[in-house]
Amino acid sequence: MNDPFAEIFEQPVERPPHPAALDDETLLAQCEQSRDRRSGPGGQRRNKVETHITLTHTPTGLSGQAGERRSLEENKRVALRRLRLTLATELRMEVPNGDIRSDLWRARVKDRKIACSTRHRDFPSMLAEAMDVLCACAWEPGRGGASTRLECTASQLIRLVASHPPAFERVNAERQKLGKRPLRS
Repeated sequence: MNDPFAEIFEQPVERPPHPAALDDETLLAQCEQSRDRRSGPGGQRRNKVETHITLTHTPTGLSGQAGERRSLEENKRVALRRLRLTLATELRMEVPNGDIRSDLWRARVKDRKIACSTRHRDFPSMLAEAMDVLCACAWEPGRGGASTRLECTASQLIRLVASHPPAFERVNAERQKLGKRPLRS
């Protein structure tokens, strides 16, 4: 007998990209930038030039900042990455029914294993997608939860989230609210 719902779950669903997955130019266009001077290592030049930067994502109010380098451009790059990680950790997007895996997710998951280093540019996007699906599945990685929808193993999904401690803490805090045991990495 044919499953009438199989078609709904097998068709890819187009959904707007998570802000953490936007290209640099688009994400920066949604941000307010502020610069200032901060104390710390870097010598005399550091105190004379405004190299500390804060990027605030206007729609959400979330921000990323950096000032540990002498170059404003390097600090801007670091602040943008930190903003992406904050967005991935804190901002949840709606997950519709169906196959919601992005092209990036499909390319990075082979044989139910996730291949993405925490230092890779794709990591914040992968983390955001994992967190969104975990949220949609009541923060349940296994037992027909997020790992099933993302077509990876539960241990791979937990390992991805645990590789960014603030995200792992967020998952466990949400699980605690629901009376569930915390996940272990």
